[in-house]
Amino acid sequence: MSDEYHRPDAKTVSELKDMANKLRIDSIKATDASNSGHPTSCSSAAEIMSVLFFHTMKYKVSYPRCPSNDRFVLSKGHAAPILYAVWAEAGLFSVDDLLNLRKITSDLEGHPTPRLNFVDVGTGSLGQGLSIAAGMAYTGKYFDKASYRTYCLVGDGESAEGSIWEAMAFASFYKLDNLVAIFDINRLGQSDPTPLQHDMETYRKRVEAFGWNACVVDGHNVESLCKAFHQAANMKNKPTCILAKTLKGKYIPGVEDLDNWHGKPMAKQSEPALKALNALLSHPEPYSLNIKAPDAEVPENDISNIKLSEPPSYEMGQQVATRLAYGTALAKIGKNNKHVVAMDGDTKNSTFSKTFQTAFPDRFIECYIAEQNLVGVGIGCACRNRTVPFISTFACFLSRAFDQIRMGAISQTNANFCGSHAGISIGEDGPSQMALEDIAMFRSVPGSTVFYPSDAVSCERAVELAANKKGICFIRTSRPNTPVIYKNDEDLQIGLAKIIRQSSSDKVTVIGACVTLVEALKAADKLAEEGVNICVIDPFTIKPIDGKTIYDAACKTDGKIITVEDHYPQGGLGEAVSSCLSKYSNITIKHLAVNEVPRSGKCAELMEKYGISANCIVKAVHQMLSQ
Repeated sequence: MSDEYHRPDAKTVSELKDMANKLRIDSIKATDASNSGHPTSCSSAAEIMSVLFFHTMKYKVSYPRCPSNDRFVLSKGHAAPILYAVWAEAGLFSVDDLLNLRKITSDLEGHPTPRLNFVDVGTGSLGQGLSIAAGMAYTGKYFDKASYRTYCLVGDGESAEGSIWEAMAFASFYKLDNLVAIFDINRLGQSDPTPLQHDMETYRKRVEAFGWNACVVDGHNVESLCKAFHQAANMKNKPTCILAKTLKGKYIPGVEDLDNWHGKPMAKQSEPALKALNALLSHPEPYSLNIKAPDAEVPENDISNIKLSEPPSYEMGQQVATRLAYGTALAKIGKNNKHVVAMDGDTKNSTFSKTFQTAFPDRFIECYIAEQNLVGVGIGCACRNRTVPFISTFACFLSRAFDQIRMGAISQTNANFCGSHAGISIGEDGPSQMALEDIAMFRSVPGSTVFYPSDAVSCERAVELAANKKGICFIRTSRPNTPVIYKNDEDLQIGLAKIIRQSSSDKVTVIGACVTLVEALKAADKLAEEGVNICVIDPFTIKPIDGKTIYDAACKTDGKIITVEDHYPQGGLGEAVSSCLSKYSNITIKHLAVNEVPRSGKCAELMEKYGISANCIVKAVHQMLSQ
């Protein structure tokens, strides 16, 4: 792109001003029709949106998710009406449809979701958009090596979120000069003014301290905005943050820059507001504003039918940690498909995502210790099917990013997560490092799949299956070595459990996973010496849980089931089993789980102390049989 700035002519400037006011009018009418929404938050961003969509960005209106298009993320998702208005004014759908805002029959929801073909991710939980935009920009610069650019509109209120600054640090470190953040600094939050209000110099210093090119502008001056976006496009090796000084409710009489107008339709103020805004329009329609086409065509990516490049190659009984198998499998699917990417939060030598990094350094992103940004970047990388991301860290640290994960489900993302070092079996590191809530967390996410592989073979297959599964996938891996129990060609499928041990005289069905499956098999050996046989089941996936296999096995053991898990009882394996069998009256279930905050110790000591060891399983079987 040329460094020379060509100032837009007077007609273009006038029409961009008109478009901004038309967007205000559309936003007011839409929120009036729904009797809810945020018209004042839309009004502060009107010139920004007008210049972005009708002067700066390059995209195909007829194909909003075209891989070649520039990207836009509305991080301040409550300003959704103005985003809808932009696309209606661009011609994607009728402006009259804006009056269906927030109706149950309409996809024009209160905050943007990918139900709309011009929205990549759901926003509305504040502070998340910039991380996602950074993932999109990283993908554009380093994976696609394409010319498309990414723009993210951030509210000044949400800039108090730490995740914004995690994204700022990430973007500058990786020199994402194809990323532009626009801070809409309208001074007012929901219940109070924002901390900095219009202290633009402090904003500038903060942004520059994070390694960004900062540009302070009057956010209602279309000429200044045009110039700022041009300069951003020519900035090399730095992302740009346009700090736009704006007024909430701009040009709305009796509302502009006044508190207590957040999230309220105009109501009685609507008529004078529309009259004032219409009076500002200076050009008759149609406008001559031209939307620019993308510079170059970016191909669609084939991310289907991803396979392990070669099957697992272990020996039965071989001691291998599932976390190690995760890294091995990741490298294998990376070899099979060039669009598989991985990222980690400075734990790659523990999660073994480092195996992938060694094999494919150009497809690995080190996100450092910033888990909210780690998840956001992964979701951004997944947008428009550009990549198949695998996001890893200790499972306990993913809880820090639960809001990003739940928003990922709203965003219909296909991101895959691996949480290692789960449970008390990690040993001496103690409870702060022990994920004991992670299964519950991921089970609660709508549309999610939760894998809990018990050996190296099943872990490799879990990675392969997750790569092809729509929605959020979580793979729980463990620190200790566990024996290989499956043949290398074992057929493992989502929602199908495996019966590991069974006889014609089983008394109780015991269900465990990974370290507790090992303990269940030890318990089975001890009980067999006493003449008591038990059925042992590996669920493989906790969600969906294989209720049929479990019920059929339970029917052969007089309805007696014991679940044993390295997890708190709430939301884990035991509750998954109980839930799927709740419709049956002939079932008795005993849960063995970690029932209190644990402490440091050796793995075996902890499993004994907290009731999930082989000895504890043996005791539970005897108790159940004596009742």
